[in-house]
Amino acid sequence: MLWVLQQALDGGVKAIQLREKDLGGKQLFLLAEKVRALCARYRAALFINDRIDVARAVGADGVQLGASSLPIETARELLGADRMIGASTHSVEEAREAERRGADFVLFGPVYFTPTKAAYGAPQGLAVLKKFVENIALPVYAIGGIKPDNVGAVVVAGVRGVALISAVMAAIDPKLAAETILKLLERS
Repeated sequence: MLWVLQQALDGGVKAIQLREKDLGGKQLFLLAEKVRALCARYRAALFINDRIDVARAVGADGVQLGASSLPIETARELLGADRMIGASTHSVEEAREAERRGADFVLFGPVYFTPTKAAYGAPQGLAVLKKFVENIALPVYAIGGIKPDNVGAVVVAGVRGVALISAVMAAIDPKLAAETILKLLERS
């Protein structure tokens, strides 16, 4: 996994979210230390999914919280004002609540089908994404099935950026995949 992350960073990725829900605390901490060091070499941000304790322990740039995570206010108290808090949302109401509670940005999705987001419901599509962006003041990052052939359409909907997994992690050449997606983001 570290090789793929390094390739993505070589390709220009500026933020990594460590999302290893199946690891215990110690294993996640040890991996997060390695990823933090890698991100530091590239001056890339590191976000830890859900685990505020691990984020604090390794000096991560922030956390990504879901609906079943600690409340955003509690995360803010534990992390302080200098760390970023992202909230995973699936509706305008959830995003407004995250904003009210102090989130710095939101992820919205799934936009397209992806196995990792299938449990969160059917893909919401571009029209819903566009309406979502128009109604949320926070920076919005699209997630769910983002690939080179659809990233331009997602950006046109008004998002600040995209979050993705398989388009880079499963690529034969992760560096090239990251470079390609970033070029498409810049063009859009």
